[in-house]
Amino acid sequence: MTSTWLITGATGFVGGHLAEACTGRGLTVRTIARPDSEGHFLEALGVAVVRGDITDPAVVREAVAGADVVVHCAAKVGDWGNVDDYRAVNVEGLRQLLEACKGRPLRRFVHMSSLGVYAARHHHGTDENEPLPATHVDAYTQSKVEAERLALDYHRREGVPVVVLRPGFIYGPRDRTLLPKVIDRLRHRQLRFIGTGKRALNTIYVGNLVDAIFLAVEKPQAVGQVYNLTDGEFVSKRQFIDTIVKELTLPRPRVIPLPLVLARPLAACMEAWARRSGAKQAPALTQAGIKFMGLDLDFSIQKAKRELGYQPRTRFEDAMRQTMAWYKQKG
Repeated sequence: MTSTWLITGATGFVGGHLAEACTGRGLTVRTIARPDSEGHFLEALGVAVVRGDITDPAVVREAVAGADVVVHCAAKVGDWGNVDDYRAVNVEGLRQLLEACKGRPLRRFVHMSSLGVYAARHHHGTDENEPLPATHVDAYTQSKVEAERLALDYHRREGVPVVVLRPGFIYGPRDRTLLPKVIDRLRHRQLRFIGTGKRALNTIYVGNLVDAIFLAVEKPQAVGQVYNLTDGEFVSKRQFIDTIVKELTLPRPRVIPLPLVLARPLAACMEAWARRSGAKQAPALTQAGIKFMGLDLDFSIQKAKRELGYQPRTRFEDAMRQTMAWYKQKG
């Protein structure tokens, strides 16, 4: 039996890896891509590319028609900017997609959320029962919380077979957005540990995430559920950064001897000043940066293991070896 998957964001990091895995399984894959976006990689895989914008209802309806599975990976990412710009893509784009899926015999609608939707505090084994705050410290996370609630609302009201996945910090070969920023900041000595660097980072290798997506589609009990996803092993911030430093021969970041109780108000002041001055780039210290480099980010994946049968196949050490090999090759 053939199956057609619509993967939004397939020109990007996660969507591209998923599209590759799907075509490797003999599945029919299509995606939505802006007219000016690169599509050679997908076309070589045999992916059908519908040109247009995810906020265009006509384009979305064309892409959804005949699809059995929808995996929504497309998103505006970043740690700086106006919340309305993030909402336009991450919330309203999702709304167009969900509207087009109403009443269709979909097997599954997988919505890619983020572990960032949890409160910006220390986490030690936090699971999916944790209530989400209404407001967040950065525009991206705010829009992801609103998007997740929208997707689950369409499941309850319209019967769209939604599954929400909350991956942590996704890394792996072909990431041209998040990890390159970390590498660039290391190269220019702009990255700092807030604290000792021994606190947990919520890493997930892109290959492990792709495995989880297939499980979310295959398991009937996943519909209407939310799942945390990580590599399933403790990885400290220092361990993650030091691996990059060693493999790419970069300067090791210094430690900011600044307690969180002082770092947070300082970041708030710097962000307020940057917004008033109309800065296009984030200030040196932000709330999102404090979360990434200063907070314990340890989340439970027991629900995904129990209900999906999720068992991360690639260990952190092997995953980073593959990732760094790709970055070395690309210079």
